[in-house]
Amino acid sequence: MSGSKYRILLVDDDEALLRLLSMRMSAAGYDVTAVSSGEEALATLPLIRPHLIVTDLQMGGMDGMTLFNQVHSRNPSLPVLILTAHGTIPDAIEATSRGVFSYLTKPFNSKVLGEHIARALKLTAEGSADEEAGASDEWRKAIVTRSPLMENLLTQARLIADSDTSVLIQGQSGTGKEVLAHAIHKASPRAQRPFVALNCSAIPETLFESELFGHKKGAFTGATRDHPGMFRAADGGTLFLDEIGDMPLSFQVKLLRALQEREIRPVGSTESVPVDVRIISATHQDLEKALAENTFREDLYYRLNVVNLVLPSLAERREDITLLANHFLRQFPDAAKRGVTGFSSEAQEAMLYAAWPGNVRQLINVVEQSVALSTTPLIPASLVQRALRNEFGDIPSFVEARGQFERDYLTQLLQITNGNVAQAARIAKRNRTEFYKLLHKHQLSPPQFKALRT
Repeated sequence: MSGSKYRILLVDDDEALLRLLSMRMSAAGYDVTAVSSGEEALATLPLIRPHLIVTDLQMGGMDGMTLFNQVHSRNPSLPVLILTAHGTIPDAIEATSRGVFSYLTKPFNSKVLGEHIARALKLTAEGSADEEAGASDEWRKAIVTRSPLMENLLTQARLIADSDTSVLIQGQSGTGKEVLAHAIHKASPRAQRPFVALNCSAIPETLFESELFGHKKGAFTGATRDHPGMFRAADGGTLFLDEIGDMPLSFQVKLLRALQEREIRPVGSTESVPVDVRIISATHQDLEKALAENTFREDLYYRLNVVNLVLPSLAERREDITLLANHFLRQFPDAAKRGVTGFSSEAQEAMLYAAWPGNVRQLINVVEQSVALSTTPLIPASLVQRALRNEFGDIPSFVEARGQFERDYLTQLLQITNGNVAQAARIAKRNRTEFYKLLHKHQLSPPQFKALRT
C-alpha cells in the first residue's frame, strides 16, 4: 500500500534535522507536515488529522512528553514516536510505559526509523480500514462531519470495532448515539450479523426479562407463543442497549450474570441458552452519579464501560451545522418537489448561532419544518427562526422573563390602586422614587389607570 495514504506530523526544533527527516519521509511516500515546536504541533493537529506524530523529546518551550500528554488526552489512539538523545533514554523508557508508541535514539538508522513508522501506522484505525476495506468509509457513511472532535472519536471507534469489547457511548439526547453504535457494528467482524437496538426507557420493568431473554409459551398471562428475546435475535451480532441508565435495578444483576456466563434463561424455561453478542450501551445520564445514589450497579457499570466514547453536542461541533443541514435537506423528498435547494446566508447564520439543546435530532426537525413551509429556492432566516422556536417553545431569556414579570406585577398593582403610586409603592415595599423609576423603565403611566376607575 502506498505510503501517501498516511499523514505524519513531524516535530523538532532542530531545523536541519527537521528538513532532513521531512525529506526522507516524503521520499518514502508519506504526506509530511513539519513544525518546529510542540505548541505549533497542537495548533496543526486538528487541521491535518495525522495518522502518526514523530517528535523530539527535548525542545524549547513544550517538550515532547508534554506534547504527548496533550495529544493523548484528546486522541488516545493516535500513536506518538519519540526521538531522543542518549542521555535521555531513561525518560524515553518511562514514556513508553505511559503510552508512547516507541522511541529512537539519535543518531538513528533511516531503515530502523522506517520500520518503526510502518509498525505504528499498522495500528492506526484508518490504516487498518484502508488495508482491510480498500480505503472504504462505508462503515461511517451515516455520520456526516468535518469536526476534528468527531474525527478523533471516529478514529477511536474504528480502532475498537474489531474487538468484542463492551462500549459505553455517552452524550446528550439527540447527539446520535445509536448512529455511532451502528457504525461500530458495521466496521466490526459482526457486520453481516444482526444489529438489534432496544431503548431501555421504553420497556416496563415487568417486561425487561422477557424482552431481553425471551419467554416460553404460557410462562405468564398473555404469553400465547414462544418469544426469542433480544439476545437471541442479536446472536452473532451486536445488541445496542440505549438509555441503559433507565434499566431497573432489579434486572441489572440478571443482565450482569448473562454477560458473565454468555448465556440466558428465557422466562418459563428450565434450560439456559448460550448466546454470542457484543454489547454496546448508551446513556445521556451521569452513571457515576447513579452509582453514588445506588441506582446503578457498580459491577455492571464496569462490565459495560470497558471503552467509553463521548459524543460531542452539536454546539461543540458548530462547523458541522450547515454541512448537516444541507445533508438533511437533500434527504427530504419535499425539498426536490418544492425546488428548495439550500439556505440563505442569513438562515445559515441563524443556525450557526442557535443553542441547539436538542442537538442533531432538533436540527433534523428544524430542516424538515423549514422545507415544508418554504416558498423559495433558498430557505429564509425567518423560517429557520420560526422552526427553532416551535421546536422547544418560544422560551424567553432570563432578562426578558424578569422584565415581563416586573411589567405584569406593576400593572397589577396600578390596577388595584387605581393608579395611586404612593399606595402601590407601599404594597410593593418600595419607596416612591424607586417605584417611579420602575414605572418609567416599563413605560407605565399612572394616570391611565386612574381613568379605568369605575
